[in-house]
Amino acid sequence: MSGMSDAPEWRFELSRLDGAYAPATMRSYRADLDAFEAWCDVKGEIPFPATVAVVCSFIEDEGRTKAPSTVQRRLYAIRKMHRLLRMDDPTDDEEINLSLRRVKRRRSVRPKQAKGLTRQYLARFLAAQPDSPIGVRNRAMLALGYDLLIRRSELIALTTHDLEEACDGSYRVLIRRSKSDQFGEGRLAFTSPQTATLLRTWLAVRGPEIEWLFCPVYKNRPINRGLSTTTVKRLIKQSALRAGLSIAEVAEFSAHSLRVGAAQDLLYRGKDTTTIMRAGGWTSINVLARYLKKAEHNVWT
Repeated sequence: MSGMSDAPEWRFELSRLDGAYAPATMRSYRADLDAFEAWCDVKGEIPFPATVAVVCSFIEDEGRTKAPSTVQRRLYAIRKMHRLLRMDDPTDDEEINLSLRRVKRRRSVRPKQAKGLTRQYLARFLAAQPDSPIGVRNRAMLALGYDLLIRRSELIALTTHDLEEACDGSYRVLIRRSKSDQFGEGRLAFTSPQTATLLRTWLAVRGPEIEWLFCPVYKNRPINRGLSTTTVKRLIKQSALRAGLSIAEVAEFSAHSLRVGAAQDLLYRGKDTTTIMRAGGWTSINVLARYLKKAEHNVWT
């Protein structure tokens, strides 16, 4: 049996979602559907429409090497494509749920939590930046990311128009779209005076002709384009190395560390869960609880 399908090209159908979902979501859909199509090609199966047995087999194969969260995300992508193609959805069958439960029981490992970039680390990372335009940018990015409890995709999406200077010299920042705010209602967040000073220094270096709040710097000159999300992760890792942390400790940091560390610091300062959720734009108490677990241990010990 050939792995080819008579269904319309799924990549064309997926393009119908452009603009309705975040770019990161679209990248995930493409990667997951590519993985499913490649698996079907190897197995000689038809991907669209897929049978319940094919999807179950794919889930359990993926579960041998992938985290349950990845397997579940792949399942969502298969479901979405069948609906876009107006085909019967095999993922509604109870056998699919049973296969997914087998995957989760076989790999019952808690998600790895990024190390929190708390205020203690932030001070060291800021001090470790080079005395150059890129160092000025890096200090502003790190401080702002911490103050706003912001995701990396939100941080690099900011523009000058999202800033409004307050009477005390700090900034009010409009985060226009986030993972939990797909329709762009936005949330307001605020900087400290210290972060505002770092931002003003960077804006003077960047100049008024660039709209992106943060941009690449090449040979000490700001370049008029946006940053990639990998820049944030690379900045945090490099800052940890410059600050003299061990290789093992550097590995514990990720692009999510700013958000995690700021949330943990709010707990250290006695803020309640509702306040922390509002500050970071969380809608799930379960997600926030993972961030705060290590901080709670430190508070009470």
